[in-house]
Amino acid sequence: MMTQKQRDLLEFIQKRLDRDGVPPSFDEMRIALDLKSKSGIHRLITALEERGFIRRLAHRARAIEIVKLPDAMNTGSPVSISTSSVPSFSEAQAKRDAELIERHPTMGEVPMMGHIAAGVPIEAIQHATHDVGVPLDMIGSGEHYALEVRGDSMIDAGIHDGDTVIIKNQSTADNGDIVVALVEDQEATLKRFRRKGNAIALEAANPAYETRLFRSDQLKIQGKLVGLIRSY
Repeated sequence: MMTQKQRDLLEFIQKRLDRDGVPPSFDEMRIALDLKSKSGIHRLITALEERGFIRRLAHRARAIEIVKLPDAMNTGSPVSISTSSVPSFSEAQAKRDAELIERHPTMGEVPMMGHIAAGVPIEAIQHATHDVGVPLDMIGSGEHYALEVRGDSMIDAGIHDGDTVIIKNQSTADNGDIVVALVEDQEATLKRFRRKGNAIALEAANPAYETRLFRSDQLKIQGKLVGLIRSY
């Protein structure tokens, strides 16, 4: 079952492919669907890919192709999005994309979602502010996002204040995983996950910080660390 937003985005991508021969940029998709940030587009693209409607291709800019369409779209149902307010594809943009491929043939993008505490928990994750370039082999499949680290509690794990961590969005964790944990729906922190009997421990990687124990209903796992971008 597709949501209306997923259908709208698929229809928009199809129209732009038919018109220009290339899919729209994430900014163009965001404008067309009247979304405030590109993180919403990332989620819709991931959902369409998981349902088999599109495929993202490595080593190519704007690397999206349509694999199949819902029956309603194949029968010529009207497209619900107007493209009149969306910038059209231009030769200048094509040149920029080609240059990006040449310079960074294995790079992708994930949304930067704000700050994460590697120390005492701070306020919960914010909304996306911009996109961060990451190697494609770092993110693999699934939905990912980036966070800027604040604090030094994970320094012995090689995570320093000011670094950018790449997080795979998931709600489960195995013992030993470094995770983004939301504490009582208010504070987010980056720690190592350990299950101890009926409790969950969030372990720092710095002897100056104590391990904190929580009931399982006090925590929500919001993702697992899969990569790191060092800030010098």
